[in-house]
Order: sequence, then structure tokens, then C-alpha cells
Amino acid sequence: METIIIPIIVIILILLILASCFKIVPQAHAYVIERLGTYHGTWSVGFHIKMPIIDKIAKKVILKEQVCDFAPQPVITKDNVTMRIDTVVFYQITDPKLYAYGVQNPIMAMENLTATTLRNIIGDLELDETLTSREIINAKMRSILDEATDLWGIKVNRVELKNIIPPAAIQDAMEKQMKAERERRESILIAEGEKRSAILKAEGHKESVILEAEAEKQSAILRAEAIKEAKIREAEGEAEAILKIQQANAEGIRYIKEAGADSAVLQLKSLEAFAKAADGKATKIIVPSEIQGIAGLATTFAEVVKDKDQEKKA
Repeated sequence: METIIIPIIVIILILLILASCFKIVPQAHAYVIERLGTYHGTWSVGFHIKMPIIDKIAKKVILKEQVCDFAPQPVITKDNVTMRIDTVVFYQITDPKLYAYGVQNPIMAMENLTATTLRNIIGDLELDETLTSREIINAKMRSILDEATDLWGIKVNRVELKNIIPPAAIQDAMEKQMKAERERRESILIAEGEKRSAILKAEGHKESVILEAEAEKQSAILRAEAIKEAKIREAEGEAEAILKIQQANAEGIRYIKEAGADSAVLQLKSLEAFAKAADGKATKIIVPSEIQGIAGLATTFAEVVKDKDQEKKA
């Protein structure tokens, strides 16, 4: 029985050893292979076979971009303000052999290098410059870290300052300063608004006065034109009345002439005209010398005047 079990165990062990010699490297990975304790090669993606016993996988490397979030580090600025800054490093392994043999602990080495580099850069800046120069600090740190980690098979793609934490007293002073700045801006905006409002009111009043003066001017012009038009129409009416009167007189004289009236009748009509001119109010009437010699017509003239007075009294 034992003679059967021992060969089976040996066969199983051999199968297990052979199975362990077949390896598949997944995507974005690389295996560093050692043979008898020395570097033998780097396996890329795909199927590989290693020698049993003498070959071993020294390190499995991830080739994808990776992120390291380092803990906050205390730094001192140029104006002796102590603050804490934590950084985030985006890196990628480009050479698995250098990554495996370049440094004992690559991540710890990169963290310490990041801390010392950050202290050196912040030490040349004042507090205000540190708070407003993140892009400059990020660029300097990326350049220095990328150059230093080339010997470790690491490429640093980006470095970001995640948080800048100043002391509590500095934070209080900054908050007060920001509050004062906001209040100053608010006061300026209010003053600008009041100034603009006053300007607009003054311009509106000015426009109103101009429009009122223009309206009064137009009204005066219209009134003058209306008065002028009324006077013109009145003068035209008077002229037309005079014209009609003259036409009527001319017609009367023409009718008299056509009727064959003698000089006595014409002189009588003249006397009637004088009576109308007197209108019952005249106390004296100057009679032309041409008709003074007509004694018989005097009585007629007196009767005419008397009749006119009676008509007015009636």
C-alpha cells in the first residue's frame, strides 16, 4: 500500500511544480524574474514559463498611473510662519528593473523626497506668496521629483498641494482681513451706486427742465401763430366788409343813375349819408358848400334827422 501512495505523492508534487512554472502576466503589469538570485529578465503581458527551483518572481510591478496622498508635512515660510501642507503625487512606473533594484522602498523614498523638496521651496516664499503661488510650487516640485525618481524607474506626472493649513491665529487674522476687504468693497459699491443714482436723477431733472422749456417755447410759438392768424382773419373780414359796403354803395349809385335821378335826388342821398354818419349823436354837421344853396332841401334834411331820432327812441 505504501509503495502505491509514495509514487502518487511524488507525481502530485511534480505536477504542482510544473503548474507553478506556467505564468500569465495580466494587462498593465510586469514581473521581474531572478535566476539563482540575480536579475534574469522582465516579463511583459502574456504567457510565460519559468524554470522550476532556479527561477523566481522577484517583484510584481503595476504599470498604471498611481496616486500617493502623503500626510501633511510641517513647513516654515520665509517670514517664519509654520504651516502644514499635504501633497498628492501622481506617478507611473516606467522601468520595472530600476523600480525593483533602484531603492529599498520607492514609495517611502518618494514621500521623504517630496517633504524635503516642499520645505526647500516654501522656505524661499512668504506666507502670502505661498497661498497664491500653488501652480508655481506644483511645477517646481514635479520637476525636481521627476528628475530624482528617474533612477528609480518612476516618472512623476503631476504634483498637487492638497491642503495648506496655516496656524489658527493666522487663519483668524486672514478671515478678519477678508471680512474687512469685503466690507470695503461693499462700501465702494454702495457709494458708486449712490453716485450713479444722483447722476441719473440730475440728468433726469435736467432733461425735464429742457423739455418743459421746449414745451413752453412751442406753446408760445403756437399762441403767437394763433393770434397772428386771428388778426389776419379779422383784417381780412374787415377788408371784405369794407369791400362789400363799397360794392353796395357803388350798386346803389349805379341804380340811381340808371333810374335817371336828377341832381336834387343825389344831393338828398348825400344828406341821408350825413344823417347816418351823425347817427343821432352829432351836435354839428358841416354841410358842403355845393348843397348850401338848396333851401328847399333843408326842410327835408331836418325831417330825415327827426325820423331817425324817433326810430332810435322807439
